Amino acid sequence: MKNRNVPIFLSGLLLVVPVCWAEAVVGESAPEFTLTDMTGTQQSLSEFKGQFTVLEWVNPDCPFVRKHYDSGNMQQLQQRYTGQGVVWLSINSSAAGKQGHLTTETAQQFVKERVAHPTAVLLDPDGAVGRRYGAKTTPHMFIIDPKGILIYAGAIDDIASSDPSDIPKAVNYVAAALEEAMAGRTVSVKESRPYGCSVKY
Repeated sequence: MKNRNVPIFLSGLLLVVPVCWAEAVVGESAPEFTLTDMTGTQQSLSEFKGQFTVLEWVNPDCPFVRKHYDSGNMQQLQQRYTGQGVVWLSINSSAAGKQGHLTTETAQQFVKERVAHPTAVLLDPDGAVGRRYGAKTTPHMFIIDPKGILIYAGAIDDIASSDPSDIPKAVNYVAAALEEAMAGRTVSVKESRPYGCSVKY
């Protein structure tokens, strides 16, 4: 005897399958967005077209983020490349009440205490931009070229640990991609698996 409940059961399962809203695809145009920065000013990605732009998903309380900030690695990357005209946008998608959530005031405090050098810290408390880009971890890194094309997405480097002593041994994917792209060469590693704390949507 056939089980007539099977189609109903299966259709019920389909209703709980999560929908992926990520629109960011390497090799295609980076999704446009507008977010408020730590000074309360709205900034749009389109404002930076014509420049290389790095998106860094950040959660100050994540041990993997602390690895790169406590060691000074992230600040050195920020300073090195913004000094060459690269735009560096640190994006915080932690929801209110979740680990690492930043307000305009605490974002300013974070930058000051860490002596960070991003072009801007952008606040994404509803997670809309993070989900659009498919940001999964902190850190999760993206690079956009001057034409607005996403040319890299993934981890900051190739050693997935929270131990700062691993930094000198690691291949820094972000630095490598920027150096190649800025020299007019094809990015050799366009995607990698991000590692870190889950984004606290």
